Amino acid sequence: MNREKLMGHVYAIFTVLVWGSCFVLTKNLLGAGLTAIQIIPLRMGLAYLALLAMRPKFLRLPIKDELLFVVIGIMGGSLYFFLQNKALTYSYAANVGIIVAMSPVPTVILAQLFSRQGERLGKWVYAGTAVSVVGVVLVVLNGTLAFHLSPAGDLLALGAALAWAVYSILIKKYTEQYDNFIVTRRVFFWAFITAVPLMLLTDGMPNLQPVLADPRAWISWLFLAVFGNAVCFAVWNIAIKRLGVVVTSNYLYASPFVTVFVGWLLLGEPISLMSILGAVLITVGVMLANKE
Repeated sequence: MNREKLMGHVYAIFTVLVWGSCFVLTKNLLGAGLTAIQIIPLRMGLAYLALLAMRPKFLRLPIKDELLFVVIGIMGGSLYFFLQNKALTYSYAANVGIIVAMSPVPTVILAQLFSRQGERLGKWVYAGTAVSVVGVVLVVLNGTLAFHLSPAGDLLALGAALAWAVYSILIKKYTEQYDNFIVTRRVFFWAFITAVPLMLLTDGMPNLQPVLADPRAWISWLFLAVFGNAVCFAVWNIAIKRLGVVVTSNYLYASPFVTVFVGWLLLGEPISLMSILGAVLITVGVMLANKE
């Protein structure tokens, strides 16, 4: 494995570790009085400013590409988080966690159908995917063995998984052409612009006073925006450039276990033997999927 691919794997692992932690830190913002929908533009806006500070350069694009960035910002930003958060209001957390964590599956399918070069998939990719899917189910259920159908919420969660798959396919073209930090900033610009109307139509303007008065809340906001969004989306895009959409997306299977582990570490939430077994299966699955 050359150094470029090795660093791609490092970036993907780092991103999944941070993203898995974000669910736990989001609870601090919810505890400060913000709603799940109000958090979206707050994260996107601050992430844009952070990336502007990192890369104070601007990218001029043809109108066709700019319109495509609007779609990318919606799919990977405002719509993805909106559908995921809304799904939690209609369905069980276990259902949403499992369905959203399955986003690599539609990503693999779309990569085969619409990727310009296509990504050749061997038997190990399918075997690894199957093993990882079983692991995700075990992790998210976390010993409860409680999975209930909830059509409205489950469909919203499926929509979130599909939105992320579309984002992954569309963004690859631009990760190969431009600076990834500038590309990611463009994504967050349109994510913020499209998230604000969703917020105003649902929960209204947020009250930031309790957030700014609570150190845990504003530190969580800062971490979610700067690391969870700005840094991680950029390095995730670099991983996609170096490893391809399919290989990079396989790491997302590990995100639920990171969430369970961080919840146990920071919040004292229970972690079961079933969840640990699921983590082992996810690891084996990712290793199989990356086998050449």
